[in-house]
Amino acid sequence: MRVGVIGCGNISSVYLRNLLAFDNLEVVAVADIDEDRARAQAERFGVPQVLTVDELLASPDIEVVLDLTVPGAHADINRRAIEAGKHIYSEKPWATTREEGREVLCLAEQKGVRAGAAPDTFLGNSFQTARRLIDEGVIGKPLAAVAAFLGSGPERWHPNPEFFYQPGAGPLFDMGPYYLTVLISLLGPIRRVSSAAQISRPERTIGSGPLKGETIPVNTPTHVSASLEFESNAVGTLLTSFDVPADTLPFIEIYGTEGTLVLPDPNRFDGPLRVFHDGEWEEIPAQDEVPTNWRGVGLADMAAAIREGRPHRADAATAFHVLDVMQAALDSSREGQHITPETRPSRPAPLPGGPATFPIRNGEEFFARSARQDNW
Repeated sequence: MRVGVIGCGNISSVYLRNLLAFDNLEVVAVADIDEDRARAQAERFGVPQVLTVDELLASPDIEVVLDLTVPGAHADINRRAIEAGKHIYSEKPWATTREEGREVLCLAEQKGVRAGAAPDTFLGNSFQTARRLIDEGVIGKPLAAVAAFLGSGPERWHPNPEFFYQPGAGPLFDMGPYYLTVLISLLGPIRRVSSAAQISRPERTIGSGPLKGETIPVNTPTHVSASLEFESNAVGTLLTSFDVPADTLPFIEIYGTEGTLVLPDPNRFDGPLRVFHDGEWEEIPAQDEVPTNWRGVGLADMAAAIREGRPHRADAATAFHVLDVMQAALDSSREGQHITPETRPSRPAPLPGGPATFPIRNGEEFFARSARQDNW
C-alpha cells in the first residue's frame, strides 16, 4: 500500500525506518510545512518525492496518509485526507477535543475509508502475551488495575516544551493514550470516569537548549488522578503527572481473582512480564530477541486488513474512545461528578505473532540497525 507522510519532525525518523522495512508498505512521498526538513528526511530514507501538503493530499499515487503533525493539527489534516478519499493513520491523540474527534471519525465512516491511530504499542509481543494470559484465565477474572505515568515534566530536557503545557497535552493527553490503549485492549471499554486534576504551578522554566531559562505558561492540568469503571466490571486507577520528582510505582498492574499481572512500559513494545499465580511469582521475558521500536506496525496491520477485508486493530474507534475517556477525566474534575463516555468500542482482536506477523525487508540488517538506535 502506497503511503504519504505528512509531518517530518523527530518522531518521523522511526516511522520512516519501519515503514520502509514492512513488506506491505511503500512510502512514496513526504511533506512538511518546513520543506527543508521534509527534503532532509526524504534524502535520509530514500523517499522518492517531496511534496507540499496540498500536493500530497491530491496525489493519485497515495492510498493512505500517515499524519505525524503536532496534536493540534491532527483533526484538520485527517479531515482533509479523508475528503481526498485517502485512508488515514494518525499519531496520538486522535484529536484534542471530543467534538473534533467525533466529526473526523464520522466523516471516515461516511466516506468509506479506513481510519487508524497510534499508539500501536499494545501490538508488541509483551502486551499480546499479557492479552493471552488474561484470555486464558491465568489470573482468573480481572477485578482491578493500576496504571501510573509519573515524572517531573519535559521542560528539563525538551528544547521547546511549551506545547506540553497547553490544552490537548499535559501528562494525560501526552502519555495517557499509551496506558489507556493497553488497558482497553486487555480489559475492554470504559463505561464511567471520575477524577481529580490540578495545575500545580502556573509557570515552568525551560531547563535546556537555546530557550533555557525562559518561562512558559501552564494552561492544562499537570496532575490527574482518574478512577475508571470498565464494561467488564473491573475498576482501574490511572495516575498521570508532570509533578513527581521520583516514584516506585509500577507502570501497570492488573489484579484478578487468581493472581496478579505486572506489565512493562506501555510506551515500548517489549519488556518482561511478571505474573503471580499458583502461589508464586514467574517472570516471563520479552519475546523479541532484539528490542525494537515497532512504531508503525498499526499501519502495517491496517494496510493488510484493507487488502484482506477484515477489521484492523489500531483503529480510530479505539483512539476516539481513549480521547473520550481523557476528556471525561478533565470534565469530571471540573464538574465534580462522574462522566459517562459516549463510546463503547470492541476490544481489538489479538495479534498472536506480535509485530513479527508482518514480513520485514532485509530483516537481519533492519534488526541490527534497530539495536544500535535509540528511537524511543
